[in-house]
Amino acid sequence: MAASSLFCNASVLLQLLLLTLPLFRPPPLITSAAAASTPDQKAAVDNLCSSTPYPDACLQSLKLSLGININVNITGSSPYLLPSLQSAITEGAKLLALLATAGAPGVVETQRSTLQDCLELQHITLSCLRRSVPLVQSGRRLRSDVRTYLSAALTNRATCLEGLSVASGPLKGALVGAVAGAYEFVANCLSILSKNAPPPPAGRGRRLLGSASGGFPSWLSRRDRRLLQSDNGYDPSSVLTVAADGTGNFTNVGDAVAFAPSNSGDRTIIVVRAGVYVENVVIPSDKTNVVFLGDGRDVTIIRGSRSVGDGWTTFRSATLAVSAEGFLARDITFENAAGAAKGQAVALRVNADLVAFYRCAMSGYQDTLYAHTFRQFYRECDVSGTVDFIFGNAAVSFQGCNIFPRRPLSGQYNAITAQGRDDPNMNTGTSIQNCTVVASAELLAAAGAASIKTYLGRPWKPYSRTVFMKTYMGELVDAAGWTEWDGTTGLDTLYYGEYANVGPGSATDGRVTWPGYRVMSYDEAVDFTVDQLIDGYGWLESTSFPYDDDV
Repeated sequence: MAASSLFCNASVLLQLLLLTLPLFRPPPLITSAAAASTPDQKAAVDNLCSSTPYPDACLQSLKLSLGININVNITGSSPYLLPSLQSAITEGAKLLALLATAGAPGVVETQRSTLQDCLELQHITLSCLRRSVPLVQSGRRLRSDVRTYLSAALTNRATCLEGLSVASGPLKGALVGAVAGAYEFVANCLSILSKNAPPPPAGRGRRLLGSASGGFPSWLSRRDRRLLQSDNGYDPSSVLTVAADGTGNFTNVGDAVAFAPSNSGDRTIIVVRAGVYVENVVIPSDKTNVVFLGDGRDVTIIRGSRSVGDGWTTFRSATLAVSAEGFLARDITFENAAGAAKGQAVALRVNADLVAFYRCAMSGYQDTLYAHTFRQFYRECDVSGTVDFIFGNAAVSFQGCNIFPRRPLSGQYNAITAQGRDDPNMNTGTSIQNCTVVASAELLAAAGAASIKTYLGRPWKPYSRTVFMKTYMGELVDAAGWTEWDGTTGLDTLYYGEYANVGPGSATDGRVTWPGYRVMSYDEAVDFTVDQLIDGYGWLESTSFPYDDDV
């Protein structure tokens, strides 16, 4: 078929979809025999919608619900949230159908996989929205799970739009508009939730998911507890083994992941023997509860080299990409060997919930570790890089980790973090606690190393949120501590904090004087512990990885 014919068909199909996808219908989530709404109910909806980021979309969601009893009792939640969620699901489904039909030449990708990224992320968004509905109906864990899901969904919007921003083609504008419009409903849901969710219970402390011997939750099998507790006590016949020399079940990691059961509620243990595995590995969303156990981060290495410089999106450049809930890894290095000159090149990307790494290493230059979304934990890991090498918009905690700035390109400076919170209602942020920030051997050996500036972070998005607590900072950390991303953008809305850090680079008397920067008190620091930031009380016990639950 001729290219002109392909373009015509794609263009017509996309435009027809925009015109014919069904209009929003009131959600069948709350039923009542009540007739018309009262003036007080109308006033309540008007008042609520006026305080959301997108009032018109809010009114579209709620105006037809005025004919039902919006005062119905739904434990722990505002009744307005349910119809708002349903409208977000409806609009999200229409966007998914649109993304599934879009493509060349209507949208010409500057970087390969732009539309693939958007489509994958939209599937995750819809899953987040649908999983939120029963939680809202029951009123359970609203401030943790639902806020996490909605925060992740909004981050997916930003990632998709960033990829589309450098695309071209006659249908780009319509697609960008459709993405932005559909996510207005998600942003409103997060706003409504933040205004109406009950406060978290006081004094909750550490809590397990169930009761079992050895401090593990009841749903974790005895076999899995033994495997996770032991460095080498597992039965080789009970796991999948990857060995580069051919002595295991597989010779590459990707094949072992593909063989693992889908949607498993049990841990699937994959032992990765010593060796260098040159491949890009994806843990897709249906491969839940996969565990990688290496022979040590110095000897078990998964290495890729994709980069933006070679035409990949940042999202798709990852050597290991984790999209499945419950993933764990221990004693492995994830490396992107593209080099500093190739620009953004991710070693590890995580856009999955309840994911943890222990004694691992993430090695790269720019954009090494992409903590994209959801709740993540890193314990005793080594992270090295140059520009924005810990970035993303997850709720993520680093404890006992070594952070090694490397030698950047000529004219560049090092920025350890670039946190991407772009909505004040998101429960995301980066917490770096009891860690060590020192120059890598590469940086120490570089000519003029003393003149290369290293900053703790810079605000990728306006509500960027990052804290360093009880961390050793070497003399390489610049006296100002932090630096701008784009002029004064975000300097009064970000949250950058430091608490009880030590070392020659930790002095705060010369730090930036931005409105959003603070030297934190203990009470402020507590908000960034694993219990408060990533709800660690509910899931970290199941990993067997150690963690500190206080500052």
